[in-house]
Amino acid sequence: MSKRNIIPQAKRWVVKIGSALLTNDGKGLDADAIAGWVQQMAELRLRGIELVLVSSGAVAAGMRRLGWAARPTEIHQLQAAAAVGQMSLIQTYEVEFQRYGLLTAQVLLDHDDLSSRQRYLNARSTLKTLVGLNVVPVINENDTVVTDEIRFGDNDTLGALVANLIEADMLVILTDQKGMYDSDPRHNPDAQLLSEIAADDPRLEQMAGGTGGALGRGGMITKVRAARVAARSGADTVIVGGRIENALLRIAAGENLGTFLWAEQQPQAARKRWISGQLQTRGVVVLDEGAARVVREQGKSILPVGVKAVRGDFTRGDMVICEDLNGKEIARGLINYHADEARKIIGKPSSQIADILGYRDDNELIHRDNLVLS
Repeated sequence: MSKRNIIPQAKRWVVKIGSALLTNDGKGLDADAIAGWVQQMAELRLRGIELVLVSSGAVAAGMRRLGWAARPTEIHQLQAAAAVGQMSLIQTYEVEFQRYGLLTAQVLLDHDDLSSRQRYLNARSTLKTLVGLNVVPVINENDTVVTDEIRFGDNDTLGALVANLIEADMLVILTDQKGMYDSDPRHNPDAQLLSEIAADDPRLEQMAGGTGGALGRGGMITKVRAARVAARSGADTVIVGGRIENALLRIAAGENLGTFLWAEQQPQAARKRWISGQLQTRGVVVLDEGAARVVREQGKSILPVGVKAVRGDFTRGDMVICEDLNGKEIARGLINYHADEARKIIGKPSSQIADILGYRDDNELIHRDNLVLS
């Protein structure tokens, strides 16, 4: 039985579009193609699907505007091309989405933003707020200032990390190939398009092989690895040709298009397993009897009012242990406030956080989505 029948149920997508597609293989931003993808994404929004767009193309667009035929090798030239190209890239998206009454937001990230626990929570809160406001975030790597990202990064991986970040159901990677083949179709005329396969299937890396094109930094192997990163939080991945007519809408309908790499775990369970396995603990919060009971029995968020004490020196986004009054560990989670701030607000209702601290990031000390029962 096909696994694709779960695709129409996906309600939050991350869509990644590669440089070769966006610039028509280096001929400058392909405005007509971008208009087509935006039209499809606008239709998906009307159907209730939440969208985050991860877009390559800044360096390639900048190269075109600067009159450079070949991708430069010097870091500062790449940074300059990214700065120039990002302007036209975002302007194009803004104009196209406005045709459908949709607002966009530019978000520039690097991988450090998603590996730092504090910045991880900040980025997560911002993106989820934007999505909740019916805004389409347009994300790109911060190529203008982060040299490592230009030298080694790729937006396939960034798309997967964003899928982890916002608990997406689906990562869709639009590429200049129809999907993933069992061998390189450029060298093997008998190569077969893979319809669906588990993201963790050990055969995938050997099948992928190869490198990216002249404009991009990835290749099919980076897409396979991105699918595996996305699967850590339960997100499925589709790799599909961006030039296929109405590819996004046809995928949403469950059509057998491109390659579907499905995750082994359900999103929430997988995400919590990923959180608990990645981070060391930095402190302890002691819960009163009522808070300990609802966390243990219902997995609910931890509010300041239910906390009796705080130990340790932690910062926003660190993993802390949650104990009951007898010192027994009942959960672990990512905390939303610094240790000193937490000490000031424990035992208080969330409505008083802003008065006590002068601001309020979250009502919860630890949100249930970032809480793992022990």
